[in-house]
Amino acid sequence: MSTRTTQGILPYQQIKQLIASGAIHADVPIEDRQIQPASLDLRLGRKAYRLISSFLPELSEITSRLNVLDFYQSDLVMYEMDLTEGAILEKGHVYLVPLLERVALPKTLRARTNPKSTTGRLDVFTRVVTDLNTGFDEIRAGYAGPLYLEIVPRSFAIKVKTGYSLNQIRFVRGDATVSDRSLHTLHKRTPLLYHNLPTKHALGTRDLRTDRGLFLRIDLKGDDRSGSPIIGYRAKKNSHVIDLSKVGHYAALDFWEPLYRHRQDSLLLEPEEFYILASKERIRVPAGYAAEMVAFEAACGELRTHYAGFFDPGFGYGRGDLHGTQVVLEVRPHDVPFLIHDGQTFFKVVYDRMLAHPSQLYGTALGSSYQRQGLTLSKHFKI
Repeated sequence: MSTRTTQGILPYQQIKQLIASGAIHADVPIEDRQIQPASLDLRLGRKAYRLISSFLPELSEITSRLNVLDFYQSDLVMYEMDLTEGAILEKGHVYLVPLLERVALPKTLRARTNPKSTTGRLDVFTRVVTDLNTGFDEIRAGYAGPLYLEIVPRSFAIKVKTGYSLNQIRFVRGDATVSDRSLHTLHKRTPLLYHNLPTKHALGTRDLRTDRGLFLRIDLKGDDRSGSPIIGYRAKKNSHVIDLSKVGHYAALDFWEPLYRHRQDSLLLEPEEFYILASKERIRVPAGYAAEMVAFEAACGELRTHYAGFFDPGFGYGRGDLHGTQVVLEVRPHDVPFLIHDGQTFFKVVYDRMLAHPSQLYGTALGSSYQRQGLTLSKHFKI
């Protein structure tokens, strides 16, 4: 399909072109399974460095901080680990992993990165670091060089291996953001938000709340059709290692405490606990758009509402035949206890234009673990 705009997110077929041109490259060939409708999965490299702390390489290249003859003399690196046969990353520790992929972006193209949904739901905090940069997860236009992933498991120790994907990259040309006015127009044409249970009707235009993005609320009632509905999960403090290669393997109750609906439809979030919760609405991302979750500003100082934020074209939409999908939230409060109520505004989603409709949509030809999700843990668990 021809390009519909000169500014926007690069779709599946144009990501393939970037790979073919060498703008994205790796010593180990990039696989088709890595390419998503509006992003590319990045893979862990052959070694990990256990760091003393997080850092930003504003003044020097990262390799100059890692290539130290004696780590005991380093102010950053404690030791290195081989990932080729698998290794355990302990919770609460900071690791830096050179990724297999490198980029050589044209000057018209920038990129941003985000944890994959599965990574966020395991409370694994990840962010990409690049040479001579002042921030995380933002890759400047024209950047040519390696990519590094900072990994901090928070609730569980995890076992990882070379080639595993914990995060993804999205390529952007110009200003891709959809204005609030355009969001209202789009919602009239093809609804973006639906009520959850029991009706699944589209939200009326008057109920659509926008301010540089689309606001969504938290669901603390759950499915009223069950006698005692589960409205969330809280991570247990002491549990076993999670091997990321094992899908549907672990008993959820060994790692998670179910949270049931409170008589006042409220939930007290405790500082530095990790929660899995769900949205009150169902969201759709039509084929010509991508979306990204951002924190609700009024709560930024109190809690983190998500880790993984990318929604690909087709999420909750398919080929136009789905009435939305609930958003699963990865929530970690900071500093003070925080009381929330059912229906409270909790986060917002920013929509971006695609440069063209992707030749593959989320939930159709591509594997899509969470297309029809409700309140769902990561794919490693069985309920």
